[in-house]
Amino acid sequence: MNKTGKVISINISETKGVVKNPIQEGFFKENHGLEGDAHSGEWHRQVSLLGIESFEKMRAKGVELNPGKFAENLTTEGIVLYDLPVGTQLKIGDTLQEVTQIGKQCHHGCEIKKLVGDCVMPREGIFTKVIEGGVIKAGDSIEVLLK
Repeated sequence: MNKTGKVISINISETKGVVKNPIQEGFFKENHGLEGDAHSGEWHRQVSLLGIESFEKMRAKGVELNPGKFAENLTTEGIVLYDLPVGTQLKIGDTLQEVTQIGKQCHHGCEIKKLVGDCVMPREGIFTKVIEGGVIKAGDSIEVLLK
């Protein structure tokens, strides 16, 4: 398993259930998530991550997708996120995060699923909680920490 990767995009939205918009950098608050994002808060799914490799699978089906389209906070490259066990810690930019969930139940009426008959976020997206807060910028490295 690859132990390093990088952040392609940081994505944010003020309301739930909508596509997130890319930003240059974001502040990820300890035990809260991305400041200003609708999904942040004191729960186990503070930050959502999806690999650009998952986007490529959907692009192969003829759908042009940009980071944030799956409502993920961090679009990553180089790590097979869904292979990481729950409890794995990730050093991302200035932050330390812990994997809390792999995949999720797809919400009813997913636009991507309607368009192509499939959505990768429920299978390949992961969720983390912020253990140590800080800034994450596009291009920052991601390091899988061994326990």
